[in-house]
Amino acid sequence: MKAKTKKSAPRLRKRRTQSSQDGHYDLRLYVAGQTPKSLTAFANLKKLCDIHLSGKYRIEVVDLMKKPQRAKDDQIIAIPTLVRRLPQPIRKIIGDLCDTQRTLVGLDLSQREDKLIQ
Repeated sequence: MKAKTKKSAPRLRKRRTQSSQDGHYDLRLYVAGQTPKSLTAFANLKKLCDIHLSGKYRIEVVDLMKKPQRAKDDQIIAIPTLVRRLPQPIRKIIGDLCDTQRTLVGLDLSQREDKLIQ
């Protein structure tokens, strides 16, 4: 009788994309049409990225009026919502991104003020 050999599950390698290796930011902005808040959120995001990420970013704008099923992808419950997909971990910021300091902290581009004081 043959002895049964235990088959091990194939090992899954953690795939690192080029984006995560070179400090590239992958951002997704969920909006609902071209409302004033949606337009403001996009303008604020573009301005912050141009200043602080100097070309190392990609912005995908998802209009939930046209593609409502996409809200499930990132579990969107409010709009506008910015999702930072890369670098990991995923981070979410809700609102029009007008508070520059909070947005920078949310994107991990700046430290929180209470950490700076200490």
